[in-house]
Amino acid sequence: MSIHIGDRPLDLDMIRKVLAGPISVELSDKARAQITRSAETVTRLLATGDAIYGVNTGFGKLAKQRIAAADLSALQLNIVRSHAAGVGAPLDMAIVRTILLLKINALSQGASGISLKAMETLVGLLNRDVLPVIPGQGSVGASGDLAPLAHLSLVLIGEGEAFVKGKRVSGSDALKAAGLTPVPLGPKEGLALLNGTQVSAVLALSGLIAAERNASTEILAGALSVDAVMGSDTPFDPRIHALRPHPGQQLAAKHYRRLMQGSAIRASHVTGDDRVQDPYSFRCQPQVMGACLDLLTHAAKTLVIEANGVSDNPLVFAEDGAVLSGGNFHAEPVAFAADIIALAVAEMGSISERRIAALIDPTISLLPPF
Repeated sequence: MSIHIGDRPLDLDMIRKVLAGPISVELSDKARAQITRSAETVTRLLATGDAIYGVNTGFGKLAKQRIAAADLSALQLNIVRSHAAGVGAPLDMAIVRTILLLKINALSQGASGISLKAMETLVGLLNRDVLPVIPGQGSVGASGDLAPLAHLSLVLIGEGEAFVKGKRVSGSDALKAAGLTPVPLGPKEGLALLNGTQVSAVLALSGLIAAERNASTEILAGALSVDAVMGSDTPFDPRIHALRPHPGQQLAAKHYRRLMQGSAIRASHVTGDDRVQDPYSFRCQPQVMGACLDLLTHAAKTLVIEANGVSDNPLVFAEDGAVLSGGNFHAEPVAFAADIIALAVAEMGSISERRIAALIDPTISLLPPF
């Protein structure tokens, strides 16, 4: 798969494909122009001598500390090295691949002041599937994914480690294998690389895609279960759901009708069955699964916005030369989306467990106990 960064936003289908395997990306002419203008703006503003957070000042509580011109590059190098403090097993290579894509996508929008050289190196790593080793523990979403993104950034400067064809090698050897050279970090570049919610967003997106698969399987298993207990398809009648038109509920009911259409088992007991209605875990499937689908749809909307957003700080606006400090690095939207996904998955599991309990209870299912 090939993606032109800057031509159009990333969508969920693109992200699914990146998680599935290697891809190729290319910076569009528009993206290249935006990156160049942003870097030039930082250079021009530095010449004025005005304080710019994280460019010629310290970080956090040291924001009032001015940094000498001779030390600006060292400042960016040191923030990468100092924050590479993650621990634990490395993130899966598919996750890292997708993090690289989202990072490139964010930085290409020309609001971060990063150089074209650094961007081309990130693109080169992704295109050659050279994936930085990122420890799985250490992020603080409230301040962005500083530690994991620091480990990603180490490889750009020839440090840290990366996976090359599945083999774990030094960052220096990884760059050589990719035909790339270390990036000399300029003003703002270390901060731009570290600031962001790309790690949190990709982990949530991965969970979302897995939850979508769970939902599909759950609906299929639910329809099979209705037939297994010789249950009724009346609860899936579209007239019921038109009176309570939650989109997910209507979609789930449509899937149950499709799956049960033409069932010989259902046809065998349309008449002569004295049961009035089925247990909740069979009858209320469209309502429960529909609510789960609506939650996943909401989470998907949030996470796709995040995948296309810029979560750096401060932000550079080349059109008027403004550098604005804000809080786009805060991952609250991602955290809520992740919690919503977890709630949906838990409910899918809950109703599935209740159906299993009913299936193995001969007084409910009328199936043989042994």
